[in-house]
Amino acid sequence: MQVQCSSQEPNHTKAKHMKEMSELFPILGLLFSLISSTTMASFDDYTSFVYVGCSQSKYILGSPYQFNVDSLLTSVANAATFSSYNNFTSSAASGSSPAYGLFQCRVDLSVADCASCVRSALDQLSSLCPSASGAGVQLKGCFVRYGNDSFLGEPDTTLLYKKCGSVVPGGGYNSDLLGMRDAALSGLSGGGGSYRVGAGGHVRALAQCVGDQSVKQCSDCVAAAVAQLKDGCGVANAGDAYLGKCYVSYWSDGVYTSRHYHGGVSGKTLAIIIGVTLGLVIMIIFLSFIRRTGK
Repeated sequence: MQVQCSSQEPNHTKAKHMKEMSELFPILGLLFSLISSTTMASFDDYTSFVYVGCSQSKYILGSPYQFNVDSLLTSVANAATFSSYNNFTSSAASGSSPAYGLFQCRVDLSVADCASCVRSALDQLSSLCPSASGAGVQLKGCFVRYGNDSFLGEPDTTLLYKKCGSVVPGGGYNSDLLGMRDAALSGLSGGGGSYRVGAGGHVRALAQCVGDQSVKQCSDCVAAAVAQLKDGCGVANAGDAYLGKCYVSYWSDGVYTSRHYHGGVSGKTLAIIIGVTLGLVIMIIFLSFIRRTGK
């Protein structure tokens, strides 16, 4: 009697394996989504809170000034959907109590991200400065301010917020770092425009002024911010200084990613860690599936 051999699995076994494989796809999809969202949250933190300032005076609810403020902030939200900067004066409800305001987004944000950032900033204003006659909030990616004083076009070098990175241990590296930092910051003084960049060795720097500033006003504000960083951050490997009408940041390669801190871990390192973790998890799931089907 001739016996025919076949390498094909019985139909019920194949069906079982296919069912097991199909059950793994949703798990892998969920895992990838969770890790991806964590990765994006780590890199894309343009709505992270930096500082807020609220006036002590409050407007009267239902007053003409409140209607002017509400109209102004609505204009800010609408304008952020197609531009990265604009300023407004709202006096429709009452010409005797106008409201002034502006918004500005970081130059590298897309229009969609700018609009998202401004919406988040407006939410922060309403929750942190309810009924304030004037207020301003700075997020990582945008700035919104309003008030009853005509601050539009006026210079303002008041220090509002400063943050320094880690202090580098002593040694010859300190003098090298300071030299590179000073060279990078010095590069911000040259040229015009509201956005400026500088570099020195492996230190990078940038500055951005509010759009209502002239070239001279911007240069004066940047110079004041640079002085704050040099005086206050010493040999720190990174620093941010936010003034009334500009901000300046500097960082050493590997410390910042997209100009934001990541808990001391560089963006590149974080990406490698997450990628390796994802690969190991997928491999473990795959090997587990192979063992199960082998049985």
